[in-house]
Amino acid sequence: MIPESIRAMLDAALESGNDGDVSTIVRYARSADPLSGDAVLAIAEKWRADRAAAREQVIRQASFLNLWKGRAEVGGFVTTGNSDTAGGSAVLAAEREGLQWRHKFRAQADYQESLNVTTREHYLISYEPNYKFDDRAYVYGAVQYESDRFLGYNDRLSISSGAGYSLVKGPRTQLDLELGPAYRHTAFTDDTIQSSIAGRGSLDFRWQILGGLTLREQASAYVQRFNSTVSSMTAINAKLLGPLSAQLSYNVQYESMPPVGRETTDTISRASLVYSF
Repeated sequence: MIPESIRAMLDAALESGNDGDVSTIVRYARSADPLSGDAVLAIAEKWRADRAAAREQVIRQASFLNLWKGRAEVGGFVTTGNSDTAGGSAVLAAEREGLQWRHKFRAQADYQESLNVTTREHYLISYEPNYKFDDRAYVYGAVQYESDRFLGYNDRLSISSGAGYSLVKGPRTQLDLELGPAYRHTAFTDDTIQSSIAGRGSLDFRWQILGGLTLREQASAYVQRFNSTVSSMTAINAKLLGPLSAQLSYNVQYESMPPVGRETTDTISRASLVYSF
């Protein structure tokens, strides 16, 4: 009952494994030939169900060290604020999506040395497990360690837990929001040590503008009695060849009460080469 032209396009979309392409063919078929539209939809739904069942089986049999996806990023940056320099940056970010659990890991290092004098030194490592109630709602835990003496602190440990929700979740656009209490312990460069309860909120927005062009915005805020922190990263990523892509990003970090002599705001502009795995 399905015309040969529509069946050929549907078979090509199914073979590609791209759910967006399959959805497009289903919409086209139901509009162009309503008599065969239900048959096309039934084939697409069975394909999705079979693929979901196969994926669930793979996840159940995989060990914790398997199924990680992420990216390795190497590039340069230009800073304004506490230091006006150019330097190098490296980022490793990975995520594992399970049936009930999602795990996120991130490590980042920025370093610059000019005339044997260090002008920037920033390190960050974080881990966040999520327990998913359904396709959108989850609870999270987050542990993050930072060091940036040019922003005024030698060591900072942040621990948080709360609720998260995927407000928008589509094949091309996703928006995740998180909110919860936190605890922060900071050792500043002026030998001041502060420990305080805080509130944490975060936003993670991804928009696939074109097939190989993606815009991403990640922002977080720790609000507390003493020094509060707001950070933002805006990045645009363009695919080059295979797993390689080029990325331009702009980071802003604001500290409300840094030690005397330190600026409240630092910015970093990066141009990076990204390898996805």
